[in-house]
Amino acid sequence: MTATPDLLAQLPVTAMKGVGAALAEKLLRLNIRTVQDLVFHLPRQYEDRSRITPIGALRPGLSAQVDGEVQLADIVIGRRRSLVVRVQDGTGTLTLRFYHFNNSQKEKLARGTRLRIFGEARLGASGLEMYHPEYAYLSDQLPPPSDTLTPIYPVTEGVTQLRLRPLIAQALTRLTPQNLPDWLPPSENRGWSLIAALRYVHAPPNDADRSALVAGTHPSQQRLAFEELVAHQLSMQKRRAEMRANAAPALPAAVSLQKKFLASLPFPLTGAQQRVLGEIAADVTTDKPMLRLVQGDVGAGKTVVAALAACHALAADKQVALMAPTEILAEQHALNFSRWFEPLSIRVVTLLGRLGVKARREANAEISSGSAQIVIGTHALFQEEVVFRKLALVIIDEQHRFGVHQRLALKQKGENGLLVPHQLIMTATPIPRTLAMSAYGDLDTSVIDELPPGRTPIQTVLVANDRRPEIVERIRAQCLQGRQAYWVCTLIEESEQLQAQAAEATYAELQLALPELRIGLVHGRQKPAEKAAVMQAFKNGDLQLLVATTVIEVGVDVPRATLMVIENPERLGLAQLHQLRGRVGRGAEQSFCVLLYQTPLGQLGRERLGIMRETTDGFRIAEKDLELRGPGEVLGTRQTGEMSFRLADLLRDAALLPAVQNCARQLLQSDPQAAEALLTRWVAGREHYARV
Repeated sequence: MTATPDLLAQLPVTAMKGVGAALAEKLLRLNIRTVQDLVFHLPRQYEDRSRITPIGALRPGLSAQVDGEVQLADIVIGRRRSLVVRVQDGTGTLTLRFYHFNNSQKEKLARGTRLRIFGEARLGASGLEMYHPEYAYLSDQLPPPSDTLTPIYPVTEGVTQLRLRPLIAQALTRLTPQNLPDWLPPSENRGWSLIAALRYVHAPPNDADRSALVAGTHPSQQRLAFEELVAHQLSMQKRRAEMRANAAPALPAAVSLQKKFLASLPFPLTGAQQRVLGEIAADVTTDKPMLRLVQGDVGAGKTVVAALAACHALAADKQVALMAPTEILAEQHALNFSRWFEPLSIRVVTLLGRLGVKARREANAEISSGSAQIVIGTHALFQEEVVFRKLALVIIDEQHRFGVHQRLALKQKGENGLLVPHQLIMTATPIPRTLAMSAYGDLDTSVIDELPPGRTPIQTVLVANDRRPEIVERIRAQCLQGRQAYWVCTLIEESEQLQAQAAEATYAELQLALPELRIGLVHGRQKPAEKAAVMQAFKNGDLQLLVATTVIEVGVDVPRATLMVIENPERLGLAQLHQLRGRVGRGAEQSFCVLLYQTPLGQLGRERLGIMRETTDGFRIAEKDLELRGPGEVLGTRQTGEMSFRLADLLRDAALLPAVQNCARQLLQSDPQAAEALLTRWVAGREHYARV
């Protein structure tokens, strides 16, 4: 197929009747610039408006359609100015509340006006209320309730559902195969033409399978979801192809240096570590940039694999950069790499945001001269003044904490600005296969699926907060026997200040309850040097109990810590709980994790925490987290801000992904124009389509 441009993609939205400059500006907030953008602004759900509910039968939380007569409409000045409209139907009274309104709207809602209203009933100051419901005026000739499903679209201030629906209906009348071609191969269109699928999802017919549409599994929706996922894969594969088109330094096998490194380790490598090292070696010995993600559960030995990968660059007299998301984790890596490499006469330099001007200048001088062979830091490594002389390998820890653009920015730091460094990305957040295929489609994936021998599985127990005194006594006993413990404080608020206050209150409480123990405190509001000093004291055994916020989630390795208490675990995602739990169980002794939950614990909370008790398998936990909370929570907002979908759902549509990847590959090879047209249609203008 030879691609011609989608003509609707070239037609501005102002070509639509009723769309002037002011409305076009508001539509821009929804990423709608063209007529094509309008038809691809897809319903996020449907509502069944086939019944009229008596007002007296409304319940809080119920979305329903009611008919009512206006009794009064008044502007109320409270914390926010609002238009309050009281309606009744003989069975009860309902208040409609509008925060965005004008005087003309108030005048039209005169006493006696009859309305058909749709919205969600909530309990408010005056009983049942609906906030910004949709409504239409009823004449003497009552129209029957809609017997079709009503699409609900993403909206923004000034663009309501009632404003959007006629615009989209108008845009649908312009669809022809000439101005909106089908770019998918006929074998992949799932029995639906593109135009038929679009018309169906925007305006389902009377006999539509309502349950399938509501669930997102109707064939018309699956046809569009498939195309959207193909476009997403194309952006990933294109990014990968563009990266791989660059030249990278071909690094030799580092047999001698790796042998010296291994001789200094007090343990042998696992089979999984050896397998992954083989995959890395096969990548870096070519002149194409390695793009490899290494997944490994907590304690699987990813850092040792990264160090052995670094040997390839070091043996070739090149530089290695290791980037971590927090200063605590960067410092942990610096300690490990210095301990391993300095006896081998390899210079390790740290570059952190808190360095003074003189120390930073000295570090930058070592980096630019090449005398700094391993450079470890945080996002400070991105800064323009950091110039590497011969950077050959970039290791990134916990990729999902960084945006894709930050990772790609490091390619500019390559040797002479010409050779692109190899990239090794590590994560201790096990990523379900379906999510990895979509979120990291531009990377090859290796999995360290074997823990080192001698690890005793962590026992996890659920304990209600009213048994807190028992847990305090358990900590006393453990610490007086020479072990160490963590007490992790969590708050639902994102505020670091509130988190710090909660940790400080718990610290004070535990100091009173356990005066014989040496207790430390670490939280995000402390200065980096203060945090690092406390962490080091705990690691050295000078502190027996560490009270902390979730800043200790990654990277701290204290083998004598055998007990962790996590307060309010119901507020955290399973993947984060698993990360925290992994801070204990680092040695051979039996370790315990106590999930100290608030009562009453709901059914969902019990199910989630039950998974933590049942298994320490990070991949199984991640699958459950994806099922319960969705990809945004599993990967973190930085990553999923770059992969928001209009219709596709990674969990629901996981079965489509193998065919999606295959289709994207075929299009790139056989019809690059069609691939470009699909990218423009679904992805252009969105953050994750990075041309690099």
